[in-house]
Amino acid sequence: MGSDVHLIIVGGDDDTLKRAIARIEELESRWSRFRSDSEVSALNASAGRPVPVSADTRLVVARAVEAWRLTGGSFDPTLLDDLLRVGYDRSFEQLNDSSDLRDVFARRRTAVASGCTDIVVDDSTVTLPIGLAFDAGGIGKGLAADLVAAELMADGVAGACVNIGGDLRVIGESPERCGWTLAIEHPYSTTPIALVGLAAGAIATSSVLRRVWTRDGRTRHHLIDPATGEPSESDLGLASVVAGEAWTAEVLAKAALLRGTSRAFDLLDATTAALVVDREGRVSATDSLSAFVGGHPLPTAIEFDLHEELQ
Repeated sequence: MGSDVHLIIVGGDDDTLKRAIARIEELESRWSRFRSDSEVSALNASAGRPVPVSADTRLVVARAVEAWRLTGGSFDPTLLDDLLRVGYDRSFEQLNDSSDLRDVFARRRTAVASGCTDIVVDDSTVTLPIGLAFDAGGIGKGLAADLVAAELMADGVAGACVNIGGDLRVIGESPERCGWTLAIEHPYSTTPIALVGLAAGAIATSSVLRRVWTRDGRTRHHLIDPATGEPSESDLGLASVVAGEAWTAEVLAKAALLRGTSRAFDLLDATTAALVVDREGRVSATDSLSAFVGGHPLPTAIEFDLHEELQ
């Protein structure tokens, strides 16, 4: 997953916190595509054959297939070849303009045209079709936040906030005992776009402004458009979604960003809220977001110089 982690627990002790950290590290060791000994790497190396994997890995693959169907393919966990081709071939902090692409997978878009259709998850194994590579990526962050938050509550804490790379899940009591207040932040603004109040639930933000690198003098980012196999050219720069679970929020945020301003909210139901910011800084939100922001008006625009920030 290659992300920063922020944990807050209410009513636990140091041992509880250590167990939560160890659990996140365990999930990282199973799901990271940057670790050659991870279960995800084993799946990709053995496409076409059933691979025995943990219940955690069977769950993340099953959730990813569910997310692919939920979004009509806007979320696609089978784009690893394209990520490698555009230069995201190592953890983000190691990327630079001079790094060489690792020829780990050939580009096989015709082989994966069916997306997740032929992925098989059974009681003990996962089978990827030949020619397909799986990346837990963002959905792994969200699902890990959900799992760890639930496990902390089962471990006896009164409340927990688990933030894994911006996929944030809260449950139970906050330190103030009056619900959780969470900021939706813009990477180039010192002021939050919105302060969201939750008793329990999740927020995830997807952006093409933060994880940016250059390859052959071109600015690249990690959000691949499944229709083209190239970094998205959406007119949106950021999308945030408020939902019941972090994995769902992550998937819908990514789908909203890819769909662009005119269709950003068309996959959301009445229980899900969202806001988006376009590349000019204009802010749009669903009507349902007002229930989470306490009546405070949202800004209509964020002032920033995108060209200057990307230098």
